[in-house]
Amino acid sequence: MATPSLTAASPSPDVKPQLDKKPGAFTLVIFFAVLAMGLLFTAYSLVHDMHELGTTVTTWTPFLLLGVALLIALGFEFVNGFHDTANAVATVIYTHSLPPQFAVVWSGLFNFLGVLLSSGAVAFGIIALLPVELILQVGSSAGFAMIFALLIAAILWNLGTWWLGLPASSSHTLIGSIIGVGVANALMHGRDGTSGVDWSQATKVGYALLFSPLIGFVFAALLLLALRLFVKNRALYKAPKGDAPPPWWIRGLLILTCTGVSFAHGSNDGQKGMGLIMLILVGTLPMAYALNRTMPADQSLQFAAVAEVTQQALVKSAPQPAPADPRAVLSEYMRSKQATAELIPALAALTGAIGSEVKGYGSLAKVPAEAMGNVRNDMYLTSEAIRLMDKHQVGHFDQDTRDKLQLFKQQIDNATRFIPLWVKIAVAIALGLGTMVGWKRIVVTVGEKIGKTHLTYAQGASAETVAMLTIGAADMFGLPVSTTHVLSSGVAGTMVANGGGLQMRTIRNLAMAWILTLPAAILLSGSLYWLFTQLF
Repeated sequence: MATPSLTAASPSPDVKPQLDKKPGAFTLVIFFAVLAMGLLFTAYSLVHDMHELGTTVTTWTPFLLLGVALLIALGFEFVNGFHDTANAVATVIYTHSLPPQFAVVWSGLFNFLGVLLSSGAVAFGIIALLPVELILQVGSSAGFAMIFALLIAAILWNLGTWWLGLPASSSHTLIGSIIGVGVANALMHGRDGTSGVDWSQATKVGYALLFSPLIGFVFAALLLLALRLFVKNRALYKAPKGDAPPPWWIRGLLILTCTGVSFAHGSNDGQKGMGLIMLILVGTLPMAYALNRTMPADQSLQFAAVAEVTQQALVKSAPQPAPADPRAVLSEYMRSKQATAELIPALAALTGAIGSEVKGYGSLAKVPAEAMGNVRNDMYLTSEAIRLMDKHQVGHFDQDTRDKLQLFKQQIDNATRFIPLWVKIAVAIALGLGTMVGWKRIVVTVGEKIGKTHLTYAQGASAETVAMLTIGAADMFGLPVSTTHVLSSGVAGTMVANGGGLQMRTIRNLAMAWILTLPAAILLSGSLYWLFTQLF
């Protein structure tokens, strides 16, 4: 039984939550019904979108590959769900604020809502890590090898760490898998492995993954200390007594933070699957998903006008003749990051070509199916070239030209970076249902094995509040962060601040998982990519 002191004694069996209760038959029926409806809705949406375009099916091979790829992508989100459930529910379960089974269903619901209301910025931040050359040929065998390799590698590592009860990061794993594919692709083409990854973007993401656990640890500890300084209610700093719920206001706070972390997790982590699904759709069904066909015609005309003035500004800055193949010049620049005299004329030529195509068709919806993929690739290549040139200050443009380039890039991104509602719904269902499966292993680690004392109400509220705010802020800036790392480090920070101490064996295991995740995912995905390119 916990004592009234701030550093409660080690948890006794009577204060541990009952985690072994099996779901009832009604719950299982609802679970599988929602799963079936999600799969049927996904299939219906694909068929409907293809029917709208009047597509004639001549071979089922692309659709078979599409189906397998979608199932793997949704499988990744499902595994992500049950792998990361503990981040939201461990504190409410171990403070007896919610029954375990109700807590995971509640978390699943708000994960679902978080995905639906997400911005999409994180999704395309993840895609930007991939080699441009593979994104441009995502519908080829190499493109499918890339998608299969990085998703299967991420799923395997997530399952392995889940089996061991280690709260490893799904974000960390996926990013390592992406880097592995990029490095393997470069080596297979006789280039330096470091050239296969956009290291500037990878560094930006790496900083987010590195500092977010430190933020979780430090700020959760500081928040707990602040609570002890300003809130003198001793009940807040006691471990639960038996299975009795906490006082109503503490319980409400813990449920609120659980809800916030669930929503933030869905909003951030759900986007990773959405970005990869969009790559799959663009590669297999470019006629339906390469461009945002819902863009109004007047916006398309504005797009063409912006392209024209941008081309004129670029020609004025570098009046040399355009190269014979501007796409090749831009592609080589994206690979080598070395600007040549042909770069700006090539960008001007491709900008003008894109504007002329959109103006000629009248709107994106009228771009012929057979031209959709090429137009999208030209847009994506141009957008990435502008981004890289701006980063490296290539061209020494005046302010007016820089403004026109950024406006044109924004127009391109609006045309190519979109996520259909049905993709959000499919990912939301996969992530939401995933939270209700296999959650016990990691919940026990977070709730019992990080600190030497039982989790108190104030500790749970502090760790969850910091995790909720950190993940929400990362979502606003389009940065993928690890819900697992932020919450686990937050719990550890509160244990240190509370004087309860840490179970160093668990901390060492968590640190090893954090250290090994990146190289393991890189090696696994790179090896799978090589294997799949030999098979496809």
